[in-house]
Amino acid sequence: MSTKEKDFLGLIEQHKGIVHKISKMYMDNTDDQNDLFQEILYQLWKSYDNFKQQSQFSTWMYRVALNTAILYLKKDKSKLTDYNAIPENIAQEDDRTQEKESQLSHFYKALQKLDKIEKAIMFYHLENYSHKEIATNLGITEVNARVKLNRAKDKLKILIKQQGYEF
Repeated sequence: MSTKEKDFLGLIEQHKGIVHKISKMYMDNTDDQNDLFQEILYQLWKSYDNFKQQSQFSTWMYRVALNTAILYLKKDKSKLTDYNAIPENIAQEDDRTQEKESQLSHFYKALQKLDKIEKAIMFYHLENYSHKEIATNLGITEVNARVKLNRAKDKLKILIKQQGYEF
């Protein structure tokens, strides 16, 4: 295995949570999530030579993953049409309770209904990016990032309640 491959795999292992989150945000069932996950990894490998280390690897990885997810959806829009299906069990760890599984399922289903910018803002928020970092990464003002984040949170609450889940 070459040094390049080792470096790439190490970085992927370190930041694979980004790919998992995006896959869950854009796809509503496990098979589609896995397909998107694989497609993102493929696109990351294909474009790894273009990573010039002018930003953090995680920032570059997120941009590639997000662009891949959007293109993937454009190719097959039918993947998001069935929101009334029984939620998939998205919990990966055995120690999660049924309540936690239900919360995550409602959360990801609601996330899938947000528009592209709202999903991006929520992703950055979930990754603990500051308002300034969110603004910089999305090319908007910091005030606009705050406003859009608050609106996205409010919209998520409404969407989750519409699914029948009460806080």
